Amino acid sequence: MTQADGRSGISLGGALADLGRCQLLSLAALAVTGAGTLVVGALLLLPVGIGFLLLPPAAATLRRTSDRYRDWAARWTGTVISPPRPLPPRPAPPENSTGRYRQARALLGDEGFWHDLRWAWAEPWTGALLAVVPLALVEYGLFGAAVQPFVWRLLGDGNWYAFILVDSTSTMLAALLLGLGFIAAGLRLAPATLRVHARWSRRLLAAPHTTELVRRIEHLAGSRADILDVQAAELRRIERDLHDGAQARLVALGMTLDEATRLLDRDLPAARALLHEVRATSQRALQDLRELVHGVLPPILADRGLGDAVRSLALDSHLDVHIETALPGRLPAAVESAGYFAVAELLANAAKHSGAPEVHIRLSHTDGALRATVTDEGRGGADPDGSGLQGVRRRLDPFDGTLVLHSPPGGPTTATLEIPCASSSPKTSSSSGTDSPAPSRNTDSR
Repeated sequence: MTQADGRSGISLGGALADLGRCQLLSLAALAVTGAGTLVVGALLLLPVGIGFLLLPPAAATLRRTSDRYRDWAARWTGTVISPPRPLPPRPAPPENSTGRYRQARALLGDEGFWHDLRWAWAEPWTGALLAVVPLALVEYGLFGAAVQPFVWRLLGDGNWYAFILVDSTSTMLAALLLGLGFIAAGLRLAPATLRVHARWSRRLLAAPHTTELVRRIEHLAGSRADILDVQAAELRRIERDLHDGAQARLVALGMTLDEATRLLDRDLPAARALLHEVRATSQRALQDLRELVHGVLPPILADRGLGDAVRSLALDSHLDVHIETALPGRLPAAVESAGYFAVAELLANAAKHSGAPEVHIRLSHTDGALRATVTDEGRGGADPDGSGLQGVRRRLDPFDGTLVLHSPPGGPTTATLEIPCASSSPKTSSSSGTDSPAPSRNTDSR
């Protein structure tokens, strides 16, 4: 069994990609500064009137920039940042100064606009500087490992590299080793830096609390009918499975018992054969009931929690499934059930459609929410409106959960689901840990 999640077993290619993303964040801070400066300039020009004409396009530029950061956070780290409500629309043509004036006034009263502006002020001084840290380590390490061995003799009495005075072959080798250490530290730090940056961005860029409340009310009101339909369909399925499975076998068992009772006094061998048949029928009926219960709530999920239940899913998949769990303990039963069946559907999607030989699953509980990330290196291009993913969203709707899919053509595909919840009990099983189940089979469909 191997180390699991794509973030725990960091490959050199992944670390270099994350380092490149840190470089992109440090450069993008210039665009953030420019967009923020445009907005501040428009605000300062409001008293002379021209600011009302400049503010709407400046605010739109800032919103496009912040939306790009939200997209990066979701693609790079799986951190979902809920966007604010759309900016007030432009006036319909023919535009006039009155329409622009109204749009600018609406912008001044928009919470999302002020959230974007606050972020634009803070990002260059916090997020961008944070992204520079691994870059600085790697660049300084490259100087020590790739430059010092060739220039130290040219510098006369030597020079200092960090705390090493490079004035001999031995100190040059020590500087070279220290440089390699700086490079390794920078590469190792790049993924963690992206995750910290994403969490910081979420604190500043997430939709205002009032917007979230309005969305939640609208979402719950709109999904109530879907939830009732799903529950009714599930009850019909259970009723049909009971009628066609266990109930039919129990009826047959009763009829066989009656026939065996009539034969006890006349034909004992035939009665004994019928009783053997009764035992076999009862075993099949018991198996039907177990399968039905497993479809409603798998026993391993109830007994050992979400982490071990997902491991059992991996054993039934023909893919090489790598799992990392970082759960603090048991979660509410309904949340564990929703997370289990959602991950099962995502794993089945990967097995059926991705063409990837392996899948990485990470389960964690952070910021009061269960987060599950399913990643494969397959062909990509997954349809976010496919029936399987729509079913996952309907399963998450009662918990105000979210599903974010990133699947560009050519891959990789990353599906991240979040369910707000609290840990309900201390650690009771081996659900926290890192391991990789053996390859297995899964026959669900998307």
